[in-house]
Amino acid sequence: MTDDGLPDELRAENTIRIGQQPRNGGEALRKLVWILPWLIFLGAPMQDLASGRHTPAATAAGWVALATFTGVYLTLVFRNMGRPFSGPAVGAFVVLLATLAIVLGLTLGYPWIGLFVYVSVTCGAALPMPVTYWAIGLNALAMLLVGLYNSKFDWSLLLVVVLLGFAMTGVKQLVRTTIELRKARATVAQLAANEERLRLARDLHDLLGHSLSLITLKSELAGRMLPGDPDKAAQQVADIEQVSRQALVDVREAVTGYRRPRLSAELAGTQVALTAADITADVPAEPDLAGVPEESESALAWALREAITNVVRHSGAGRCAVEVLRRQTLDGQMLELSVEDNGSGGSGKGPGNGLTGLTERLEKAGGSLEAGRTKQGFRLVARVPAGSPPAVGSGA
Repeated sequence: MTDDGLPDELRAENTIRIGQQPRNGGEALRKLVWILPWLIFLGAPMQDLASGRHTPAATAAGWVALATFTGVYLTLVFRNMGRPFSGPAVGAFVVLLATLAIVLGLTLGYPWIGLFVYVSVTCGAALPMPVTYWAIGLNALAMLLVGLYNSKFDWSLLLVVVLLGFAMTGVKQLVRTTIELRKARATVAQLAANEERLRLARDLHDLLGHSLSLITLKSELAGRMLPGDPDKAAQQVADIEQVSRQALVDVREAVTGYRRPRLSAELAGTQVALTAADITADVPAEPDLAGVPEESESALAWALREAITNVVRHSGAGRCAVEVLRRQTLDGQMLELSVEDNGSGGSGKGPGNGLTGLTERLEKAGGSLEAGRTKQGFRLVARVPAGSPPAVGSGA
């Protein structure tokens, strides 16, 4: 939606696309109407031909030359408002226009001096920028010499020729900037779409990886309990249903972009997941999150979920310890999450998609991630800015 309330699509259909080729006949007509008023300087040559002061042969030749000049001018300027000609073709057209202006001005008299206006406009609109300044200057000099040859000259017209030529260089720069801005906006939109897809991929990986691992473990446990202890097996099946329903809710919230996982909830889920995997769990109680920004807490909750998913699925550990504490660093106060197990640490083929996405998530929140093997197993440490805790005893 644009600032004036019109949809972008409607505005695009109702405006002239500067610097682009016309899409249809109506748009081509609008561009032509924008160009035609500038043909006012052709009035003097037309009146000169209609005055009858030239011979019939000179008059006929003048009309042909004037039509050729106008056709070349309109072709060059109109085409360069869309898909421009090649450099050599543009140069040839400009030379032809300048030649016609000089020849007609010398042979048919001073009324034809206005043709140099169109040569200057063409130089400013069509030539490359380094060449434009020289071309406009040479055109002005040629106009001055033709005027002196006719023993009559209007210095204000010379000023108009120079100013119009340089004004068209500004229009050309505006067209180029408009095209670059259009491309930049398309690039930004593409980058935003890529970022959203990356966010969704990270969320779905973290959500489904954890939930499906827990469902798999509980399904295996229920299968082992089913022959001898159906009541406990039924409880595991009930837990599977609850985890599945929660996973469905989490996925829906992740898709809409509103989900912000809480660290306390993830700690509780960690205890359940490790116990179901028959891993001895050392999980802290409710952590102190006073003053911690929501973005930091959310990133740390994702880190805990990914770490526990890896412990359950890949490590083969028998014990896992989780610790959450505050640390004062040179970068300010940080909230640190440590997850350490006595397992093998996985396949050892480098960080997977989970840890890669987790690193990106933490860096976006201003934090960092460290993960690697230790003598006893594997350790993951995630840090995020903790903010400033409220002062004890401070008044309102």
